[in-house]
Amino acid sequence: MAVKLRLKRMGSKQRPFYRIVAADSRAPRDGRFIETVGTYDPIKKPAEIKIDEEIAMKWLKNGAQPTETVKSLFKTQGINKKFADSKKTK
Repeated sequence: MAVKLRLKRMGSKQRPFYRIVAADSRAPRDGRFIETVGTYDPIKKPAEIKIDEEIAMKWLKNGAQPTETVKSLFKTQGINKKFADSKKTK
């Protein structure tokens, strides 16, 4: 089972709100998911990003592949750097 870290769209029309979830790559965008990693609200200025770092690191270490958007959100939060550092220390 290939796991991806991706965005699940919530909210109403013209008011998007996203949850960052770990999901099977074959599942639909807004369908079944395994675990919620965080949230992303692009409407607020500045955009509000809340990510549970522990859960995100756990999924990255288990081989989950983040999508391009989630990767950029992780980069702004510094999770990519921490993950790379943890791989170097091993």
